Amino acid sequence: MSLTSISLSRFRNHSETTLDGTARLNLLIGPNGAGKTNVLEALSLLSPGRGLRRAALPDMAQADGNSGFAIGASLTSEGEPVRLGTYTEAANPSRRKTRINTADAPAIALGEWLAIGWLTPAMDGLFTGSAQDRRRYMDRLALALNPDHARHASRYESALRERNRLLSDDQRPDARWLDAIEAQLAEHGAKLAEGRAALVDAMMAQVVQTGEEPFPRPALTYVAGGPVGFDQLSQALHDGRAGDQAARRTLTGPHRDELDVLYAAKRMPAALCSTGEQKALLLAMTLAHAALAEKGRASLLLLDEVAAHLDPDRRTALFDRLRAGSAQVWMTGTEAAPFADIIGGEAAVWDVKDGAVTRR
Repeated sequence: MSLTSISLSRFRNHSETTLDGTARLNLLIGPNGAGKTNVLEALSLLSPGRGLRRAALPDMAQADGNSGFAIGASLTSEGEPVRLGTYTEAANPSRRKTRINTADAPAIALGEWLAIGWLTPAMDGLFTGSAQDRRRYMDRLALALNPDHARHASRYESALRERNRLLSDDQRPDARWLDAIEAQLAEHGAKLAEGRAALVDAMMAQVVQTGEEPFPRPALTYVAGGPVGFDQLSQALHDGRAGDQAARRTLTGPHRDELDVLYAAKRMPAALCSTGEQKALLLAMTLAHAALAEKGRASLLLLDEVAAHLDPDRRTALFDRLRAGSAQVWMTGTEAAPFADIIGGEAAVWDVKDGAVTRR
């Protein structure tokens, strides 16, 4: 399965844009600010979550539009057409709605049709940024493999906010209410940790199947932020009430998880590697995850300005890996030259300028 048609209406700088005649490899060419990444962002919203920019919904609507936007896509599954759509309305621009084959559906249902991954320049700081960034990274990747992961992450965050609110109260919180909140935390926290651990294990299994060159092999380790498993986490939350109330926040649980990444051959933390090594490690992780996401559903891989950071040998190796997979790939670039190896009839190419898209 792959997308055959994509439409954007009043999204960012795209008034009305339609991309038909897609291919396995798709390339958007244009100057900075033309609207290339906006197309990738729209595609990323065909999955649960906030998309590749994590922007507020009202900011995505065209500035001179009616404060709402719409994104649609068509694919074929087992010979039957499927139409996916997500949109906001002027009356409530902060609420995203979803439709599948014209019927209203929860956003999480999009994950049953598409597994979407991406790599953008904004992710260059993943290894040196906050642990929260790496937790979000794990959750996004886990979601592409298991759509139900989003439900556990959302409910855990809601329960965590409620427990922290109770703990920050100057009065002693009601023990029975804490029991109920902690039961939710333990239930969804255990599943959240399980999904992250399974993701890292699966990615490492995929990584070891590839060679060390031309992309360095990362060594990934999931580091739990507390006891794992329902019973263990539940007991830790109960036993930690006094200390948590003194700190006015919950000190143990998946919200303190970490992802450790090493450059395996050098045994060097990714955060201490050169900028070029970090980019190559991140690309190796992206390709490993894409290979996992291809199993079972339509898979999209969104690569923003990826070729600009690679030498010719690594570009060639990247295109070979993309050809060998089954994901539909969407790439952007400011010029066509770095993509010369795939443009000659193999990739669908669009020129993008001022929010207008023209097929070559």
